Amino acid sequence: MDLRVPGLRGLLRGPRRLTAAVAAVVVLAGAGTWTAVASDEQSEVRRTDQVLAGAGGARIDTSYFTSATGGRRPAVLLAHGFGGSKADVREQAEELARDGYAVLTWSARGFGESTGRIGLNAPEGEVADASKLIDWLARQPQVRLDEPGDPRVGVAGASYGGAVALLAAGHDDRVDAIAPAITYWNLADALFPHGVFKKLWAGIFVNSGGGCRAFEPRLCAMYERVAESGTPDAEARALLQERSPSAVADRIDVPTLLVQGQTDSLFPLDHADAAAKAIRANGAPVDVDWIAGGHDGGDLEGERVRSRVTAWFDRYLKDDKAADTGPAFRVTRTGGVDSTDGTAQLRGADADAYPGLRSAAREIALSGGEQTFANPAGASPPAVSALPGLGTGGGLAQLSSLGLGVSLDFPGQYARFDSAPLRQSLRITGTPTVRVHVASTSQDAVLFAKVYDVGPDGRQQVLPSQLVAPVRVEGVKGGEGGRVGAGAGKATSGQGSAGAGKPTSGNGSAGSGKAPTAEPATGKDVTLTLPAIDHEVDKGHRLRLVLASTDLGYASPAAPAAYTVSLESALSVPTAPRVETAAAPLPAWVWWLPLAGAVTALALLLGARRRTAAPAPDPELAEVPLQITDLSKKYAKGDRYSVRDLSFRVEKGQVLGLLGPNGAGKTTTLRMLMGLIRPDAGEIRVFGQAVRPGAPVLSRVGAFVEGAGFLPHLSGRENLELYWRATGRPPEDARLEEALEIAGLGDALARAVRTYSQGMRQRLAIAQAMLGLPDLLILDEPTNGLDPPQIREMREVMIRYAAGGRTVIVSSHLLAEVEQSCTHLVVMDRGRLVQAGPVGEITGNGDTLLVGTAAPLEEAVVEKVAALPGVASAARADEGLLVRLDTEGTAGTPQRLIAELVRLDVRVTSVGPHRRLEDAFLTLIGGTA
Repeated sequence: MDLRVPGLRGLLRGPRRLTAAVAAVVVLAGAGTWTAVASDEQSEVRRTDQVLAGAGGARIDTSYFTSATGGRRPAVLLAHGFGGSKADVREQAEELARDGYAVLTWSARGFGESTGRIGLNAPEGEVADASKLIDWLARQPQVRLDEPGDPRVGVAGASYGGAVALLAAGHDDRVDAIAPAITYWNLADALFPHGVFKKLWAGIFVNSGGGCRAFEPRLCAMYERVAESGTPDAEARALLQERSPSAVADRIDVPTLLVQGQTDSLFPLDHADAAAKAIRANGAPVDVDWIAGGHDGGDLEGERVRSRVTAWFDRYLKDDKAADTGPAFRVTRTGGVDSTDGTAQLRGADADAYPGLRSAAREIALSGGEQTFANPAGASPPAVSALPGLGTGGGLAQLSSLGLGVSLDFPGQYARFDSAPLRQSLRITGTPTVRVHVASTSQDAVLFAKVYDVGPDGRQQVLPSQLVAPVRVEGVKGGEGGRVGAGAGKATSGQGSAGAGKPTSGNGSAGSGKAPTAEPATGKDVTLTLPAIDHEVDKGHRLRLVLASTDLGYASPAAPAAYTVSLESALSVPTAPRVETAAAPLPAWVWWLPLAGAVTALALLLGARRRTAAPAPDPELAEVPLQITDLSKKYAKGDRYSVRDLSFRVEKGQVLGLLGPNGAGKTTTLRMLMGLIRPDAGEIRVFGQAVRPGAPVLSRVGAFVEGAGFLPHLSGRENLELYWRATGRPPEDARLEEALEIAGLGDALARAVRTYSQGMRQRLAIAQAMLGLPDLLILDEPTNGLDPPQIREMREVMIRYAAGGRTVIVSSHLLAEVEQSCTHLVVMDRGRLVQAGPVGEITGNGDTLLVGTAAPLEEAVVEKVAALPGVASAARADEGLLVRLDTEGTAGTPQRLIAELVRLDVRVTSVGPHRRLEDAFLTLIGGTA
């Protein structure tokens, strides 16, 4: 995942508008240039670009934005996200400048044009740079001063830049207000939550920063040490803690607007909670805003958040008492999806006071006795909760914003405990907790706790915000531990621990009805603090607590072990009843209908199978890959059929090209073939089995439609392995090595996908469709965006796949490529079949002849042929000679041509009609393409 995407690159910026007029100009330190970057009815914004001296000799590339109006005004430092640069927040800077602020943006050291190594906001590095920028602002004639050398200044930023805002306020008393977004309070707790290494996100940080060598040597050594061992040590924690806002918690005492993301496995909601408590304890006003999106995707609510940040600075920098800064606490809730564009419908809920994460807790009884499960050797296969890398948008990111997502737990690798069906709906706002007893065959146990929302049928299982709470429990080996007595310290775990220490053992009887005992036993009691969420559980649904031994995003012990867990308390869930939705509740169907559709889409994505009533198999077609008979489809409110009375058959070993102009019905046909939509009439049979949504025979069909999404920080092989695990099918059925050999990616499989060319990504996507070596492979525009060499490679991939007796159907608009790669064609127009058959039959008529010759012809002979009567043109071809006849005259006949060639001593081996597919295609559809 690119850490510069919205939400990391800058939650506070809108869409880019790059023009020459606003291009950054990098100049020598001490010199500068200004450019008019925008104008409107209010004022013109001017930008000055300068390279300023940072701390320790670093050179910091900056841009200074002011409006053309005179007078002094407050200043704002605007920081960017990790992996980005000052350009990422330019639009936000222009907006603030128009609103009457002097705005300074800069590229943090190690990014953009700034020099120096990345220090992860080290006090003597990036934080000291921010103080030098404040020094510079104090010398500008446009900036309002509270006293000499002390400008009226606020700091805002997202993610990495949000931490700069908090740290600047803690280290420099001149900062007057801050607005950090989706950021961390304690970086050690973010990357090493309760002693568990968050390996996936840590790797993304290092890669997005340019690799380990781009960081300070101590940070690089720390990362390599922890990444190799899989276990964070005390030195690593100390190194990150000293660079965290929590290190200066007692010195941050300025008005603070905390914006935090609900779909965020990197910096979850508890970080904002810890920050709010600490800053409020210092006497400063604090408002908290939980937005729908985060580092894992969803809606970042950029326009609304930018408006709130501006109002915050108006109130506390301009001293505008009338500025509406919003409620003390606001949370965005999702109410279904917009049917027109698929985006999540959002509504706000708020409260006059921030409720924290444990407000009005309610006890939910869980059932399930003592359970033993495995930590597999190598911690593989890992369970899946969040999928870093999908925050850039797309289907899964939207599902995440709906409280849905991809979540997988492997049998034998987890314990589960269920509640009874809820008698009324339950809104969880905050962090649930539960007390469990843990024992292990190893000295330490690493567990991943999560709470699912389970539908009435028991199969619809939703992991809210795709969040999981990791915990390392030490000293739980059987025979060596003991159930500790009353008075011992509490053990906590999970994402709800920003600023907290390591888990310790606790009393074994809280809420369980058991009597405390000092009798020897194995293991320890642990209080698990689960991820903070805002999620409504509908009436009739159950809550399910799952304790898993692995998770894709984290490092688990490589040595195999058995964990034994049992409940020691009910599940305690916070309800925050004073948080009220601003708008009237939406009708019930607005909630459940889009969610049901999203769940269905997810089930199809993961390869789930549903039993549907279908016609009996046709044994005569058992070996026929595809038979389509009288297929018709007309969409609701459509004025014509998208597909009408379509019939054709595909045999084994064929590469079939599906051709037709836009609107011909190709995509509708493919969607019906893949079981995504139902036909109005007719039928589709794959190997004799009728196709319906979820039909078992679809497991023999592989599809590549409009590209595929991959996790850029994982290798090609890891992406394919993760995808196959998500289907839930046995690993041995993947036929991974065979699919990879056909795709021909070679050594590139071991490299991160972010290093792939477009052609390599397309081949990896087709390899993904080939997993399991499906008997029927469907490819929709597989060569889109590829250059000619890449197209040739893709052609070879398709031909190799079909050579094994399997069948390929390819829809493409590149007619010349279809002609070279396909054996058969189906041409459609206006929903109907125009012609079907071998490529040679469809192209085999017209006025162009291909003359086969025993040897290549010299150019002089070709020129003589071109000058013959009745010949319009002649050109050499790989197979001999390509001759276009002049059909208007009597001399232009094949017989006359052969006689003339013999007279010229041309050794003719064959003569046949030759017509380009493009010519045949345009003839068949009447030129409507």
